[in-house]
Amino acid sequence: MSALLLAGCLDDDKNGGSNGAEVGQITPTGISGLTYQTASQRGKTNEKGEYEYYPGEELTLWVGDLQLISGVPVEPVVTPLEFFTDEREALKIAGTTEEGLQSHRITEQQLVQTSDPLINLTRFLLTLNWRMRTADGQGIEIRERVIEQLNATLPSLTDPIDFNVPRGEFALDDDDRLSPANQLLAEICFYPPDNELCQEPPTQEAIDNAPPRPEDPEDRDEDVEYKEDKENLRDRILKSIRTIADIEITTAENFLTRELDIISTDLAIEYYLDEFVADFPQSDTAIKSIDIKKIGGEPSLANLEAISTRDQDVVVHSFSWQTASVEYFLDGEAGGEAEILVNFKPDDTYRWIKKSLRVVITP
Repeated sequence: MSALLLAGCLDDDKNGGSNGAEVGQITPTGISGLTYQTASQRGKTNEKGEYEYYPGEELTLWVGDLQLISGVPVEPVVTPLEFFTDEREALKIAGTTEEGLQSHRITEQQLVQTSDPLINLTRFLLTLNWRMRTADGQGIEIRERVIEQLNATLPSLTDPIDFNVPRGEFALDDDDRLSPANQLLAEICFYPPDNELCQEPPTQEAIDNAPPRPEDPEDRDEDVEYKEDKENLRDRILKSIRTIADIEITTAENFLTRELDIISTDLAIEYYLDEFVADFPQSDTAIKSIDIKKIGGEPSLANLEAISTRDQDVVVHSFSWQTASVEYFLDGEAGGEAEILVNFKPDDTYRWIKKSLRVVITP
């Protein structure tokens, strides 16, 4: 119990967390202000969206008192695609490219385009972002002022916020009915407390009882709020209220795609082939080998596949994920060439990495 009560304080100057814990992130660019808990750690994600964990634990996230997800396996980087059980299981099944190679990107994009829970949660988090829009390289910043208003409003919602409902129902914003998410947003002001946009809008009765503004400016009293002033203030306040619809579905899809691309790029940088270009004389028909390397360690793979783009020139003989290598030989005339596409999946991720070797046959 004492371990659960300790809030993990993340130190930006250290590679690891406190007490030997590891440091992970909620999305590559970060979602700050979320409360997190694992079996051993509890705290708030910092400005980088970082949290502390030990391998094998599961993650629960809240924004204020609202639980977002639970039972999510910890990872160095966790994205909303891994928040939900069905989507997490779907990620284990790769799609197939036109080249006939496996690719996680196909499955990711299918989920981004079809998963209602994924889009609902992403739109919700983006509406809570203090800046409303996220530029390239920027994460989501959920400020304490927003969390305080969220907590104060949660008990008054007509129904709990459910990310699993259809996206149209989640964003419902009719005159007669607001979705629970929009009920919550209607009570949150994203401006300083003393800003006029955080006031209650003037009622219609107050507007009707206010005097009309005199046409002659000299007849106006600066200490009087005229009917037109109250109408304008009401319109400004109402327009400042955020709704889920303020974040278009395509905006949520683009945000998710951006974050996923960052992870794939960062992962691919960790691995390389021991050669990028190889040239051999036509007479050299011996079996040759390409090895997969990892920066700072040995590659540990769960799967591997390799093909030649021109079998008439260069033939893939065999490949092995255990040895992280591909064997090939020449079978063409001088002047021929081919690319060997080496596609592999590290054992600690569902993501596939593709590298290529250009092989040239010389006279």
